[in-house]
Amino acid sequence: MNWTEDLKRKINDRSVVVGILGLGYVGLPLAVAFSRKYEVVGFDKNEDKIKLLEENKSYIEDIQDSEINLENLHPTTSYEKLIHCDFIIITVPTPLRADKSPDLSYIEMAAEIIGEVLKRGQFIILKSTTFPGTTEEYLIPILEEKSGLKSIKDFGVAYSPERVDPGNKKYKIENTPNVVGGLTPEFTEICAMLYKDVTKEIVKVSDCKTAEAVKMIENIFRNVNIALVNELSLIFEKMDIDIWESIDAAKTKPYGFMPFYPGPGVGGHCIPLDPYYLSYRAKQFGVIPRFIETAGEINDFMPIHTVNLAKQGLLKVGKKIRGSKILIMGLSYKGNISDTRESPAANVIEELKKRGAEIKVHDPYAKCINTKFGHYYSENLDDSIKWAECALIITNHEDYIGQKSLLKELYEDNIVIVDSRNIFYSNSKYKSDNLDLNYIKL
Repeated sequence: MNWTEDLKRKINDRSVVVGILGLGYVGLPLAVAFSRKYEVVGFDKNEDKIKLLEENKSYIEDIQDSEINLENLHPTTSYEKLIHCDFIIITVPTPLRADKSPDLSYIEMAAEIIGEVLKRGQFIILKSTTFPGTTEEYLIPILEEKSGLKSIKDFGVAYSPERVDPGNKKYKIENTPNVVGGLTPEFTEICAMLYKDVTKEIVKVSDCKTAEAVKMIENIFRNVNIALVNELSLIFEKMDIDIWESIDAAKTKPYGFMPFYPGPGVGGHCIPLDPYYLSYRAKQFGVIPRFIETAGEINDFMPIHTVNLAKQGLLKVGKKIRGSKILIMGLSYKGNISDTRESPAANVIEELKKRGAEIKVHDPYAKCINTKFGHYYSENLDDSIKWAECALIITNHEDYIGQKSLLKELYEDNIVIVDSRNIFYSNSKYKSDNLDLNYIKL
């Protein structure tokens, strides 16, 4: 029996061992999902994470402590244990450098680690978000050089994009279709076989680079549409047209329209990064991705625009940003989670600090956020409101949405409100000439 047939047999009789390299927002949910069916080795260099897992404690909101099954899930900081795995799935970060070029160093380090233990018959799946061509041109050469083995002949390779949406209570790994593309058609089938017991629907594509392109399309689609409504909000603001009301009316059309909404910028591990990954790759093929780069520039401008709105609001009450006490409400990049990666809140804070503002922050989920001016820690909301002269709502947490008592508290303290998420406007009970004076909506 050749090694590919042996892998298929192990999948069918569920004797396969799955390794997960990187136990972050993608890796841990994936490890937990696989541990319901298979034995899983979870590797991460972060000793604190491994210690928590060994104590049956989750450090990610989407995973409950009760879901960590240590009978099947074996967390470790020892990469040597990956040698016992039949499949090794790479779920490491893919950030940007300061010049917005792709930083593949985490993928390269993962490949070197795996290359140290890689043996004939193992199967490597890259899941980290990256530009088309990464698996074949970056991952495989390192694996082959470090191990002395050859892909196809000695080990399998596939790409399967992550589709984790932190905080999404409806769509999890189990009910979100999983895309797979292998280095060969047989590898695609093997990868699909592995995932079939974990994900209800498997979508098979031609090859690795097609699978990599899928992730680019998904997030660039969102990025450019967010940029479109952000630009429309800038235009309609000058025309005294409510962008939110206009979008809500437009979405009543039963076909040909999908609603996106403006905001103070984009955040998270994908949407702000992926366009620049594809832009970088496109230029290597002689294509200037003007549309994609313009969308990125528009979204990158929105934190500055949010600060400009605060400036306008403060001027209405005879104040300037310099020396003003400004409260940032919401640190995470989206509502009801603690994830602050690439959050526009950091950009807003940095811009305000450059202009001389005093800053306090609050978030019901995130304890702190890191900026170029250091860490800012969430403080008591009531005390912060009493302190503040201006409040910027950055994140649409349920703790803020529709809280009439919160709006009343801000209103009665005569605080300038910049609402970048349209969370208070529906509370018509508190609308008045004075509120309109102090309330500014993106």
